[in-house]
Amino acid sequence: MSRVLPLNAPVRRDAHTLNPVTEPRLVRWLLTGIALAFLALFLLVPLVAVFVQAFAKGFDYYFESLKDPDAWAAIKLTLMTAAIAVPLNVAFGLAASCAIAKFEFRGKALLTTLIDLPFSVSPVISGLIYVLMFGAQGWFGPWLADHDVQIIFAVPGIVLATIFVTFPFVARELIPLMQSQGNEEEEAAHVLGASGWQIFRRVTLPNVRWGLLYGVILCNARTMGEFGAVSVVSGHIRGQTDTMPLHVEILYNEYNFSAAFAVASLLALLALVTLGLKLIAERRMTQAADETKAVATAQN
Repeated sequence: MSRVLPLNAPVRRDAHTLNPVTEPRLVRWLLTGIALAFLALFLLVPLVAVFVQAFAKGFDYYFESLKDPDAWAAIKLTLMTAAIAVPLNVAFGLAASCAIAKFEFRGKALLTTLIDLPFSVSPVISGLIYVLMFGAQGWFGPWLADHDVQIIFAVPGIVLATIFVTFPFVARELIPLMQSQGNEEEEAAHVLGASGWQIFRRVTLPNVRWGLLYGVILCNARTMGEFGAVSVVSGHIRGQTDTMPLHVEILYNEYNFSAAFAVASLLALLALVTLGLKLIAERRMTQAADETKAVATAQN
């Protein structure tokens, strides 16, 4: 006959209870080996190949390839595009996330859906949209031509296409973070007499700083590496509208492999730096979440 334990009776926990999912050591080794082999084959080997090919003709040729006027123009255009697109995406991401997470209004679900639109549309289609709008035969093309304004096959078109494909990154990192934090701190600051700007600057922004950094890192990486949308609107004018990915394609099509991989190695270095910053931001976000939970537990 079974004995009923009281509610406050201590519960014994053995090793199997603490770790209910166990597999034979052979299975664990096999799964780990498959994962490592997959990463090595599809990530590490191509990454190493990029740097091997970049330095195949020596360090002098490598740096000469980067100092080429067309390569330098592509690097400057990529940096300029990122310098414009990322701050604008940060402003949009903060505004959209605050509106969605902190307020209730008509069209909230529609706004949330539209933020995900670039994830479901091909970048090539995104670029084609701007060609149909601002191209010579587009909706605004004749008006732009009459006023001597050029958007397609120029820097403005590259910036617009880049913004379109990258604007969800900051908002998508901040929305769930703000929703999980709630509005209690903002409401308390409002009761104490803080203005809206003071609440945003001293309460909201510090609470989401690591999530914001995480979104900025991802947005910047995608901005510098974007190919499809930029390829459609740039016109491939060498030395003027070619970004780094487009310049790599041109060099590769010309069979100038070492120079192509030299420029590509800069994008690979950007990916590695992005990965390192991403890990730091994730760790900080986890620590901040743990601290918030600890404070909430202590208050309860």
